[in-house]
Amino acid sequence: MKFPEVTGSNLLRRKVTLPQDLQGEINILFIAFYQQHQALVDSWIAKARQIEQLFPQVKFYEIPVIYKMNFISQTFLNEGMRAGIANPTSREKTITLYLDKLTFRRAVGIPNEDTITILVLDQQGNILWRNAGAYSEEKGAALFKIIQEFSTRV
Repeated sequence: MKFPEVTGSNLLRRKVTLPQDLQGEINILFIAFYQQHQALVDSWIAKARQIEQLFPQVKFYEIPVIYKMNFISQTFLNEGMRAGIANPTSREKTITLYLDKLTFRRAVGIPNEDTITILVLDQQGNILWRNAGAYSEEKGAALFKIIQEFSTRV
């Protein structure tokens, strides 16, 4: 399965088209649908940072997916998120998508919005691995193993 081409903006106010603008040879995406999902994303961040340090060709991103809204509402929401994230690197790695959530979920194979989805993509946008929900040692080990496996191929 391939990740669909979608356009959003990061919290540095730069337009980003996924998957082609992702910077890693391998990219980890943490896809969240609601503000309360942030704690679930945060549960993965230490492991994602560790993987980035061990594998320089790997990058991770936080991808809030929000229903389409008008420009003023999008700006208000983006600026609210910016205010909560002072670190420029974190702002760059947070890419908000405003789109038809159901169409997006179907294209990516996400059954519902109950929890976060974690995807690993190659540079072409092929989905190499997926998981969902809060971090656990078992899920973290599985993510590490798949990154290790695909890192030796690129």
